[in-house]
Amino acid sequence: MDLEIQERDEAGTLTATYIGSSSAADQRKEGNRLDIIVSDLRVGVGDASANPTTALLLSILQESTGRIATILFADRLGTSLSPECKMYRLAADIFNDAAMLLDCLSPALPRGPRTLLLSSSSVLRALCGVTAGSSKASLSAHFAKWGNLGELNAKDSSQETVISLMGMLVHDSSAYMRDYTTDKSLKAGSVLVSYVSSPMTTWSCLILLLSIHLAMNRAAVRAVSMHTLNRQRANIVFSTFLDQDTVLSPKEVSLQERIFEWDGVLRWRHSSPLATATIGLPLKDLLASLAPPHEKTGSIRDAEAKLMRLIRLYSQEEFLLWYDAPQRVGHIALKEGAAAKSQLKAWALMLWISHRHRMDGNSHATRAFFESTLDLQRSSLQDLSSRWAECIQRLRTAGWDIDVASLETTSGSRIRLAG
Repeated sequence: MDLEIQERDEAGTLTATYIGSSSAADQRKEGNRLDIIVSDLRVGVGDASANPTTALLLSILQESTGRIATILFADRLGTSLSPECKMYRLAADIFNDAAMLLDCLSPALPRGPRTLLLSSSSVLRALCGVTAGSSKASLSAHFAKWGNLGELNAKDSSQETVISLMGMLVHDSSAYMRDYTTDKSLKAGSVLVSYVSSPMTTWSCLILLLSIHLAMNRAAVRAVSMHTLNRQRANIVFSTFLDQDTVLSPKEVSLQERIFEWDGVLRWRHSSPLATATIGLPLKDLLASLAPPHEKTGSIRDAEAKLMRLIRLYSQEEFLLWYDAPQRVGHIALKEGAAAKSQLKAWALMLWISHRHRMDGNSHATRAFFESTLDLQRSSLQDLSSRWAECIQRLRTAGWDIDVASLETTSGSRIRLAG
């Protein structure tokens, strides 16, 4: 009878199999032989056909995917990371935890899906690195009240070091110790680890700890009161000012703002979205909303006269603005040298126009629609301009930093009017 011995760890996972051959033919050829089959179920291996070359190629694929993703994400999200630092700070933790879950799931899949899963986890970690690093820089600058950014970063690094040391202490003290009085294996240093001995308890603990991690990070992000006005905070502040003649403080706004908000949405206080708006867009996009471009040449018919009327309307402002009511889309083109206060005024004006349009129920077409919308923009501009100086002063008094532009989330453009 052939000898077969199976070796398992405390979780019941097969780690090795010892097979001995006792047949006369095998003994004449090779003598007594004992074969050892090691079951390598680490992340990224998990099958008997795995070899160093395969593991190396998999590692190269993961690294390459992650680095390419880092470049693409930085190019795509770079402008929006600072204005939306609270959202991306929490999103970074979600990406990291999702990557951890994919790594833990990978040994249960065949080689093809496992490779795709591990590549996806590399992409998520790359996205985590981009969003976490940039949002951390913005939050560090926010907390450095006295210009002590270097001191803050040094203390933050020390805090991370202490937490890492505590993790290493728990890990190392959880190593196997031998109790020679009972002849049993023991684990010391962690009450939790000593009871995690099956896949079910392992996954339960993992999900529980990741949930606690995300919940604590969500609470931490919500506790931050930013002093700059991004799109969502500008919606809350300006809608409250125009509706109730009240300027909210950063702390009051932080209690109302969402961590995840649709990009560019115009929302009147807590109502449903009024429309969407883009600030700093190319002039051709604004012209396309005034009149449809030619299909072949791209030239815009009847746009020059409308554009001249807009230029005259906003001659004293550092922006041009048009609200496309049928599509519920606002277009804001910034002039060269537009200051942060002018950008805030443009956003407040677009919010005011979209709200008044919904309240008035204007829905005309062609030339009558253009005239009615232009009249609405003119009256809204006059109303806002008469209160803007007071609004700026009250914003400063409430603690808002209105000299920092945080409204653009994509690379924008500026226009220069000649003549």
